[in-house]
This record gives sequence, structure tokens and C-alpha cells, in this order.
Amino acid sequence: MAWKTLDDMDLDGKRVLTRVDINVPVEDGKVTDATRIERIAATVQDILARGGKPVLLAHFGRPKGERRDDMSLQMLIPCLEEVLGVDVVFAADCIGPVAQAVVDTLGDNQIALLENTRFHKGEEKNDPELAAQMAELGDVYCNDAFSAAHRAHASTEGLARLLPACAGRLMQGELMALESALGTPERPVLAVVGGAKVSTKLDLLGNLVEKVDMLVIGGGMANTFLAAQGIDVGKSLCEHDMTDTARVILGKAETEGCRILLPTDVVVAREFKEGAESETVPATACPADAMILDAGPESVAAVKAAIDEAKTLIWNGPLGAFEIAPFDTATNAAAKHAALRSEHGQLVSVAGGGDTVAALNKAGAASDFSYISTAGGAFLEWMEGKTLPGVAALDQGGPSDEEE
Repeated sequence: MAWKTLDDMDLDGKRVLTRVDINVPVEDGKVTDATRIERIAATVQDILARGGKPVLLAHFGRPKGERRDDMSLQMLIPCLEEVLGVDVVFAADCIGPVAQAVVDTLGDNQIALLENTRFHKGEEKNDPELAAQMAELGDVYCNDAFSAAHRAHASTEGLARLLPACAGRLMQGELMALESALGTPERPVLAVVGGAKVSTKLDLLGNLVEKVDMLVIGGGMANTFLAAQGIDVGKSLCEHDMTDTARVILGKAETEGCRILLPTDVVVAREFKEGAESETVPATACPADAMILDAGPESVAAVKAAIDEAKTLIWNGPLGAFEIAPFDTATNAAAKHAALRSEHGQLVSVAGGGDTVAALNKAGAASDFSYISTAGGAFLEWMEGKTLPGVAALDQGGPSDEEE
């Protein structure tokens, strides 16, 4: 990858337009989870330490080009100041004289926070004129929002082509982790993919069977693959109209030399609720009136053995209905085993996407994984082998400092 980092840029005295993702949960005007703000701290502090002036660009919610008080970034200022330890000066727009005045008067240990980029219709349309107006406010562009890198927006893709561009520390860490997992991984590579539906992860599965050595399929998706092999899955969540597709994926995996692991035993119940009466049966013996809600102990042992064999692990999605006990057993056991191997330096483990982070946190395993991505859609599109516009634009590098 040809992208530059902050280490490659001259920041002294420079205005650094820094695209961040601080689209955090808010209730009654207060931030309830500051994780995304905490993750930009290293970039902001590094820019300040090297004499730069951080100017934050970010979106919040889906205002669809309209100004909305309930989606103003101004309400994030107390949390930003607390987490970053700096004064935050707010501009009520992300372009024009209002923003320019704030950027021009920034003092030491101050950062500028520009208003929600999505208040402008041109943001999501990647409008060149909007990107050019944003570019007037900076000397260097730093993208630290991997989670928005799958969108070709003015503040993620357009700007990167107008200013000397680099990745921030969070983006840098994410890209390095992903490169180590699928770009140039240490083999064997194991992927664990779970979730409800095959239909939402077709591209993902199709790409992975070409890239990994072993693929564990869990959750509701596994039921569709079992059904594709002629196994009766009772009342389980299952996409029966996707069984032909599942068979194609199985055939492709065999051709590519990718070993697929499906459950050989399953935990079934007649109702989906906390503490529901359940039993473990062979995967081929699901009662007609029951639902498969988790993988059984024999299946968990097989997943653990695959984790022991692997040098690199990519994890996306739970192995069962992890939200309620006892159907979180397989996910918890496999996650803890992967965490232990990672903690001992025996495994490079990268996880991300939606329910994955919640499942690994619930299992108490997330902190010992090598890298946990909170990027959601961007992480999944990267796993699918798609080009991410925000990263591709960084590869272009923007104009050089000399050209500027």
C-alpha cells in the first residue's frame, strides 16, 4: 500500500484537516459511549505535538443535507474536551467564512471542530466544489475515519485528492491489521463467519474461500448450509431459497482448497428465550418442532482445534444466538480460546463488524484479540475484497507539499 502516515508529513504550523468518525451514541444531549472519540486521541495529540493545528471534520447521523439541531456536533464538545484534554473551538459550518474565522484564530492546545459535513447535500454526492471549499481550510489532509472509508464522500475521498494526504493513527493501525490478516498473512489462515443470513454475506464468503485455508460457518448461516446438504433443520432460521448458492460456495471452497467447518452437533430448543429448555443433538437430528440456536460441544472442539492450527484468524459474526444464555456458549468458548492464543503470541486475530464486537465483549475476549475493528460496513467491504474509496484516495497521496 502506498498511503502515507503522519510520520511522512511536515505538520509544523500547518492546518491539518482531520476526518474523524465521532458518530457516537447520544442520549439527552450527552455521549453514552465515547469509544470512537477515545480512538482519535492518538492522532489529535500527535498533530499537536508536532506543531500542527487539528481541524476536525466529521458527520453525525443522517441529516440528508438539512441542518438539524439534534445532529449538531456542538453537543460533543464536552466529551471531546474531556477525552482529548484540549480546548475545542466550534465552527457552525464546515466551509466558508464562519469556519475560516475559527481555523485562523486557533491557539496553542486548541483544536477546531467544524459542523456536521452532512448538513451539505454535496457531502454524500462527493461534490468537487464542496471538497474544494473544505480544502481552503487546511494545508494537509489526514483521514482517521476508516469506518467511513467505504463511502466516496467529499470529506473522505474528494479532499484526499486536493491536499497532501495521509492516514491518521487509527486509520494506520486498521490498515496495518487488515493487511496482516488478508494481504500478507502468516498461514494457515482461519476465518470465522457467523450471523443470521447467507444472503447478506455472499460476497464475503465468495472472497474468503479464495483467501483463507479454513472457514468456520456459524449462526443462522450454518443452518442454510446444513439444509443445502439435505439435512432437516426443523424450525430453525434458514434461507431455503439460498441452498443452491450455499452449494456453489461449498464447491468453490473445495476447488480452492479451503476447508469448511460446519456444526456437527447443535443445541436446539422449542422457544427462543433466556434459559429455555434445550438439548444437544447431532446436526443431522434436529427435531421437526425445534430450532437450532447454537453449536454443540463437539463443534466447539473442532473450532478450537482449527484455532490451534491457525496462525492468523479473521472473525466476523457469532456462532449462535449469543444475545441470551445458554445459546452464547459456543461463541464464548471459541472467542476465549482465540483470545488466549492471541495473548500468548501464537495467533494474529482480527475481528470486526456489527454483532462481532458485542459478542466478543460479552465473552470477555475482545481485549486480548490482536485488533478489534469498530468500522462496521468498511470492515465487511474490505473482507469482501472491495476497493474502499477513502483508502484508494490516500494511495493517490494528493498533491505533494511542493505542488502545494
